[in-house]
Amino acid sequence: MADELTTPEVWLSRKDVIRYILGVLLGIGVLLLLFGKRGELVAAGHELGRVSAGWVAFAVLAEALSLWLFARLQHRVLRLSGASIPMTGLFLLTLANEAIANSVPGEPAVSSAYRYRYYRRHQATGASAGWTIFTILIAQAIGMSLLLLLGVVVALAGSTSATNTGVTLAGLVIVIASVAILIRRDLVLRLAGAAVRAVRRVTGHPRGSIGARVESTLARMREIPLSGRSTAGIVIMATGVWGTDFLCLVCSFGAVHAAVPWTGVLLAYGVAQVVGALPIVPGGIGIVEGSLAVILAAYGAGRVPAISAALVYRIVSFWLCVAVGWISVAVIAQQARRSRRAAAGGPGPGSPASDAVPPD
Repeated sequence: MADELTTPEVWLSRKDVIRYILGVLLGIGVLLLLFGKRGELVAAGHELGRVSAGWVAFAVLAEALSLWLFARLQHRVLRLSGASIPMTGLFLLTLANEAIANSVPGEPAVSSAYRYRYYRRHQATGASAGWTIFTILIAQAIGMSLLLLLGVVVALAGSTSATNTGVTLAGLVIVIASVAILIRRDLVLRLAGAAVRAVRRVTGHPRGSIGARVESTLARMREIPLSGRSTAGIVIMATGVWGTDFLCLVCSFGAVHAAVPWTGVLLAYGVAQVVGALPIVPGGIGIVEGSLAVILAAYGAGRVPAISAALVYRIVSFWLCVAVGWISVAVIAQQARRSRRAAAGGPGPGSPASDAVPPD
């Protein structure tokens, strides 16, 4: 998209901060309500005090593999769009983007803008950067829909009740619709261009050259090819990103010496990810843990083991990733400052070129 629209500086208003704090408090409140008795949290805390270090290491490795696969997914989609960024840089970007997505108000716009700016600074065109973000977003939706659908099927197979058949059919519709969007993305982008023109006629924004650049970028995004084979490869890789993150949850049960409730664990994971993605509570704090524990307990896991496994999973996949991710943000910022100084012959970090991206 146009730089002015898709790569803005992020200024957090007081309203954003207040909404963020209220979201965190809401998540904590939901967590306490769902877990119910304080004794269960205390017991879960005791379980965390005797976790298996080996299984925790496996959980960390599974999460690291998930992040690496997401970096690889970006690398593949960028190459299909005609851009190439080294994997080391994309892995750093993935870590940084994870921290931003889970801890900064204004999601998902902030992390998407951050990725866009990174792609542009590394010589990707505006069309290539926008197309990459759009394609990955749809591929991730398909991957999660497939896992969620599989989770529902497994849960139904392990149950004598047919009350969730409607959920299975709904999941199948979501998968088919998502695949159709990815295959016929040209229609979606054409509709997006029409929407931009309609909004401009009604409101006058985006006006002038900015509006023209938005439409031009959308038109160039439609011209980037994506074959059926490439589509399948992207979807498989996106599903692998979710699958290895799910493996982190499975390892978390081993960490707290608990049996995995196989009939419901994949369903619980899928529901928790969908609920956690809602832009209500930052990073799904409390919501993810609570929904995981409740569904896992409903499918046979004890309440304390379910809570303990959910907490281990979130410590690894959320809190550890946020901590490492912000270090990656600092590393990327330092690399960008060095590149700017080298390109400009040594100006300081406050130079006007500090946020420059290549022109389309």
